[in-house]
Amino acid sequence: MRSRDGNLNFSLRLCSIVIFSSLALCADEYLISYKYIVKDATLYNENLFISKAMTKCQGNPQEEFILQNSGEDSLKKLISKNSEEFIEYIHKLGLNVSHDEKTTNLQNSYTTVLTLKTTCFKVDFNDNFAIIAPLK
Repeated sequence: MRSRDGNLNFSLRLCSIVIFSSLALCADEYLISYKYIVKDATLYNENLFISKAMTKCQGNPQEEFILQNSGEDSLKKLISKNSEEFIEYIHKLGLNVSHDEKTTNLQNSYTTVLTLKTTCFKVDFNDNFAIIAPLK
């Protein structure tokens, strides 16, 4: 059914489709993994691996994360400038936790490892910000 002013209903639907699918159409795909190791209450090692996906990832974009971008076109550089915010975002996605505790000669030691398995992210770079969304 047409509205009084012509195709307003159609144009609104078209705009909503363009807005919701813009991340899927224009975005690059990256594989990101993260590992954080604490040994005896001291940060032992932290690794963040980022690489561009060589094949198309399957899945739908989930909760988006927006980082301020000042003209960077490299995801590694952008994340290194905003590392704290991105690491907090990764923690919210859910990490696998492994904990090992040993006692030898009345000496207690433990190791805790937090791991984000390799996950595909869609990243859309704009002039002022970058939209990052994991695929599930």
